[in-house]
Amino acid sequence: MSDFQVGGQAVIEGVMIRSETHVATAVRRADKTILVKTRPYVPLSKRVKVFSWPILRGFVALFEMMGIGISSLNFSAETAGQDIDLQNGKEITETKSNTLLLILSVVFALGVGVAFFFFLPLWITSLFGVQKDALLFNLVAGGIRVTMFITYVWILTLFKDFRRIFEYHGAEHKTIWAYEKKEEVTVENASKYTTLHPRCGTSFILIVALFAILIFAIADTIYQLNAGHPPQLLVRFGVHFALLPLVSGGSYELLKLSGRTRDNRITKFMIKPGLWLQLITTKEPSAEQLEVAVVAVRASLSLPQNVEVRELADA
Repeated sequence: MSDFQVGGQAVIEGVMIRSETHVATAVRRADKTILVKTRPYVPLSKRVKVFSWPILRGFVALFEMMGIGISSLNFSAETAGQDIDLQNGKEITETKSNTLLLILSVVFALGVGVAFFFFLPLWITSLFGVQKDALLFNLVAGGIRVTMFITYVWILTLFKDFRRIFEYHGAEHKTIWAYEKKEEVTVENASKYTTLHPRCGTSFILIVALFAILIFAIADTIYQLNAGHPPQLLVRFGVHFALLPLVSGGSYELLKLSGRTRDNRITKFMIKPGLWLQLITTKEPSAEQLEVAVVAVRASLSLPQNVEVRELADA
């Protein structure tokens, strides 16, 4: 198996998989057929040497995967929208996404995410009057941040549409397990594996939250030693925000390490919280959902399909 680790994400009624050479998104149409869109992919770290450096490669990969993920979600949403129109008797035409609207939506979503999951925990913690103790402050803020995230994800499971996405998330993991175990990627082989995976993005978010506690506590301590007082709320927010590339890059390295050493006893203990969180974000998929994930994995690896699919060339 290549040193490059196959990864992906669930989308609306489908799965996106990224291999070393291609990105493939497979979705189940309303008529039960499978549509797969594949395009060549070369990571930026392979094209620009400096972006392959540890820490930096994680920060770059985060934005790369964000872009790929948004594009795949947009494709699946457009496909789902066409199916709804078809069911309502409307004429279906190929449409191109509004790039500007998509960019504005992403910027707005990121802004809301930063305000809710990043600034709000700092503000709530500041109300407790623990600013002088850098470690305690960041432990409390980190605990609030993790609690908010887990609560948010749990609420999503209450909605049927999101639950189906979590089922496709489980299908993604099971097929990746089959590939990593060097088995032929089929529904039968994938079905025997767990929906939990140590390299999951859910685990990454948890690692970021925990790693941030350490980095932010060190940063706050350095600031306090130099300024003679703890940072004010907005200053603390600015410093922490500026350190996000280091936090995300370092967390990426830890996630990759956990994937390579997952059989190690210490690693197994360390990755437990991330796997527990996946009990919420992944659900057992049906055979039909596994079939879609298998198509995505095989398309990303340029393997022949073992079921009939409709292939869509990347525009």
